[in-house]
Amino acid sequence: MITETSAKRAWVLADDRVGNVSQCLGVAEALGLPYEVKTIRYDRLGALPNALRGAGLLGVEPGSRAGLAPPWPDLVIAAGRRTAPVARWIKRQCGAFLVQIMDPGHPGRDDFDLIATPAHDRTKPGANILEIVGAPHRVTPQRLESEAAIWRPRFVSLPRPWVAVIVGGATRRKPFPVEMASALGTRVAELAAATGGSVLLTTSRRTGPEQEQALAAALPEPRWLHLFGQGGDNPYFGFLALADAIVVTGDSVSMCCEACAAPAPVFIWAPEGWVAAKHARLHASLFELGVAKPLTAVASFECWPRPRLDAAGDIAQAIRERMGL
Repeated sequence: MITETSAKRAWVLADDRVGNVSQCLGVAEALGLPYEVKTIRYDRLGALPNALRGAGLLGVEPGSRAGLAPPWPDLVIAAGRRTAPVARWIKRQCGAFLVQIMDPGHPGRDDFDLIATPAHDRTKPGANILEIVGAPHRVTPQRLESEAAIWRPRFVSLPRPWVAVIVGGATRRKPFPVEMASALGTRVAELAAATGGSVLLTTSRRTGPEQEQALAAALPEPRWLHLFGQGGDNPYFGFLALADAIVVTGDSVSMCCEACAAPAPVFIWAPEGWVAAKHARLHASLFELGVAKPLTAVASFECWPRPRLDAAGDIAQAIRERMGL
């Protein structure tokens, strides 16, 4: 028997912003409807302001345009400003329900049936605005269970507790000096030594090779290091699944929110003045909700009861309610 819910069709608009696409997929997966990923590639006109692109396909490469054809979806999920003209064009073809993650800006904001905006962005309230904490993601209990089965045998020889350290790095306006990396490594080493556990470290493309070496030098054995660019399987989701405590740098909204979906206690490392104001507002909201604590405020890794951060689930529930599913 085909129910009204299962008969609905969804499209996810996926452009070259990997983080945005991941957020959309997280919502689509939480919603549970069948969905197709529609790849959106831009030509040089894709850089034009949305006021000039309008509700149309200006700036979209021909190959991507060809994929935007019947059968039309009932629902479109997209993220970021550049996908907004495409989503609005689709609505004009078929009347689809439009969901946008993050404010698409002007013009055409009213074309969207639901706009999910992070509270730390301080978007002006509206009838189609859903304020969320953090960002949607794809870290689910099911995925963590699967990753745990893959990675547990690789870590089993390391003494517990396992302290995962997830490091971002420099952003457009905030550098990540070697001295800061060394300070983070020293702080984690002290806490790991106090508990008799092991450190599991993973870095990102924004960390920097000198900063990676400073971290490695500060972290004693026993440890597991996965430095960006070294190749091999990335243990990131294995860390989230299996760690007894998670330390995450506060420069990435996604990393902080994904960590807060894991079962272990989460500690955010963000020295005063290092992160942007909106990131600091996110950290404050996570601390207030009790889903994370600042690393500087703890002397040991102690568990506490806390909810799982699930913005994707919150958005999916809002879609169900507004679409009458």
